[in-house]
Amino acid sequence: MEVFQNLFSILKTIQVRDVIDIIAIALIIFGLFRLIRETRAIQLLKGILLLLLIYFISSVFELVMLSSLLRVFFEASVIIIAIIFQPEIRKALEQMGRNNTWRRAVSAITKPRQNDDLTLAVKKSIVDAADTSVIFSRSRTGALIVFERQTMLSDIAATGTVINADTSVALFGNIFYNKAPLHDGASIIRGGKLHAAGCILPLTDNPNVDINLGTRHRAALGISEISDAVVLIVSEETGVVSLAIGGSLIRNLKREKLIKKLNQLLLDETDEEEKTRKFRRGRDKQ
Repeated sequence: MEVFQNLFSILKTIQVRDVIDIIAIALIIFGLFRLIRETRAIQLLKGILLLLLIYFISSVFELVMLSSLLRVFFEASVIIIAIIFQPEIRKALEQMGRNNTWRRAVSAITKPRQNDDLTLAVKKSIVDAADTSVIFSRSRTGALIVFERQTMLSDIAATGTVINADTSVALFGNIFYNKAPLHDGASIIRGGKLHAAGCILPLTDNPNVDINLGTRHRAALGISEISDAVVLIVSEETGVVSLAIGGSLIRNLKREKLIKKLNQLLLDETDEEEKTRKFRRGRDKQ
């Protein structure tokens, strides 16, 4: 009874802000574990926990030198953890920056409505890329086209050749011709224009990627993991057309489906059939 009375007296002192504080910390811890769960960082975390256990044992058995050394290590743990988990911290911050919910809210306040000329240019680049993918699929010509969105890819563009030209099937054909100097790299589309070509993309380090995927697909997945870019890939071996978004692949896309998907991703356009389906779902819930 005394234990319950003490517990009840503690609960009485808890205020709403304390509950919010606890929930916030719990969500941060959950988010961190979710972030590192399937990465190499989980092994590093296990190593740190092992060092904590060794430190506890050395303190209990009064192992002065070992406990002193580990104490110095843990005193500098903030800097050490920042260095060790730098890729994971960077990835978490990038994901926060790419969060659609707050970004759309800010855009609605700070950004004017999308320019009609820009929309037309983006639509033209989508159709040109889709038409190119059909031709390349038949001829087994490899291609890698990156559609830039909110995350600017100027550092990636700097690894290639800046072009800043209107897109066309002929231009893509010249760039990805297998004897052309820029054919091995990626082309970056910015604002409906071909911004740069021959760019080098970072490869994915996801160990679960299909071993049958080549360098072109791994590069597409890599850039889609560290940015919000949409990447169009045409396989040189099979002619299969795919899209890489957020570290995932959508494969075997035909021209119409590819155009529809790119319009949805780049212009937030939903076809009438999808709009009708969403309206019916909302009406049925009511």
